Amino acid sequence: MTHGFLPAAARLGLEVTLLTDRPAAHAGTHDGPIVQCDVFDFRELVAAVDGVPAAIFSNSDFLQAPTALAAAYHGLPAKDWRAAARAKNKSLMRRHLASIDPVFSADARHVPEEAPFPLVLKPREGVASEDVFLVRDALELTTRVDEITARRDDPLVAEEYLPGRLHTLETLGDGRELRVLGSFRTTLSPPPFFVEERLEWTAPPPETAQVLEQLDALGIGFGACHTEFVVHEGRAHIIEVNYRLIGDHCDFLLADLLGVPLFEQILAVHLGESLGDWDGPSQRHAIAEPVIADRSGTLTAAPGSLQMDDGPVRLSYRPQRAVGDAVAVTRTNRDYLGTVRAIGPGPDEVNAALARFRAAHDWTIT
Repeated sequence: MTHGFLPAAARLGLEVTLLTDRPAAHAGTHDGPIVQCDVFDFRELVAAVDGVPAAIFSNSDFLQAPTALAAAYHGLPAKDWRAAARAKNKSLMRRHLASIDPVFSADARHVPEEAPFPLVLKPREGVASEDVFLVRDALELTTRVDEITARRDDPLVAEEYLPGRLHTLETLGDGRELRVLGSFRTTLSPPPFFVEERLEWTAPPPETAQVLEQLDALGIGFGACHTEFVVHEGRAHIIEVNYRLIGDHCDFLLADLLGVPLFEQILAVHLGESLGDWDGPSQRHAIAEPVIADRSGTLTAAPGSLQMDDGPVRLSYRPQRAVGDAVAVTRTNRDYLGTVRAIGPGPDEVNAALARFRAAHDWTIT
């Protein structure tokens, strides 16, 4: 939001009022009005808006449904709040897709004996692979559930483990057209954890049409959407739908690959405009690779934001932790110290440039 959407709004000449439940966190990043309210309650959002705005927008997983309801109240272009709720709530998503993509899913406290172990235990509305574990049997499930509920009280689900190649599908819709922007192939850490270790730009797999059918069934078709799915033996199964732009700095990589003002395009859709014309997904190769903490402690050395060229490869690095920050390894995407983005003509050049970049910089935790 700070480095993407707010600058894009300024370039579009928009006057932005920021609604937030954490005003102090944004005081140094936004020079316009900041209004404190309960952003999870659409009634508070409606009450906080003075007059009739041109658009109401959020890029937060958690705020898509209340944002959609607040926009609808004012008669503005908006996502279907029901689709936003289905996307965020994994139980609702599985229930809604059961007729076209049946996948076992149950409340983690009430898993039947005949459940198809191994299962993936996860928060029903979680993010960033937090508290997501592969569990092999009923005893391990119970142990993990007790461990997680000791520190959080939101609902947990246990889902069928879906083998296969993990991909993302990046889409943008204006309510009339749903455009495929591209796809990343995702590499995960070894089980029982699910940390995303690398995203590599690739052509959408042949099974993408199945994913689009499932998204249509969910009611997804407006604004940006980041969908994670696996492909196995010719079948595509959605893992989760994030009804917003891809995160972890891959949003900037996507914008670079498309060669279009992506953040402005997304805001324009919410302002009621149609999708602009641009060329198809880039033929260049690209990788987003996070630098992941391997121990807990204090980050005592790390590079700052960087942009550089290594021959034909364009490299960018954006930190997610600053020198001096305390780091606690969680085996989730919260362990990212920063992300390196690389775009070049092919995989050999990109991989070699990434290796040289990482070898030339130090990330030290003591």
